[in-house]
Amino acid sequence: MKRESVVLTTTDSNPASDIHRQLRGLIVSGQLGANERLPTVRQAASDLGVAPGTVAKAYKLLEQEGLVVSRTAAGTRVAESAALLPAAVMRRIRDLVDEASSTGSSVDDVVNVLRVVWPEISESSQSGA
Repeated sequence: MKRESVVLTTTDSNPASDIHRQLRGLIVSGQLGANERLPTVRQAASDLGVAPGTVAKAYKLLEQEGLVVSRTAAGTRVAESAALLPAAVMRRIRDLVDEASSTGSSVDDVVNVLRVVWPEISESSQSGA
């Protein structure tokens, strides 16, 4: 199965956070699978036009979350135990993204609504209501 190439972007405000957030999303969505190798720190820094320390910081954050494993001379790979969202959840997320983008809704608006609705639904499902 051929995988589409992954494109990362950064902002001037916090490139390490951007790299971390984007790679985290690729891992939890299953677009980067278990044992898949991430680019070397040097290669990613060159591709993104940032300092190697910036990429190293992002990789370290992923490692602290248990999403990647770094080994000297073996590089950084997605951890076997990286927590993926269930396929059913990913399908619903993709449907939500399709619907929201077709109506012109912004990512920020959708995320903000999810943050408000999540606790309400989570509490009602835990109480059995």
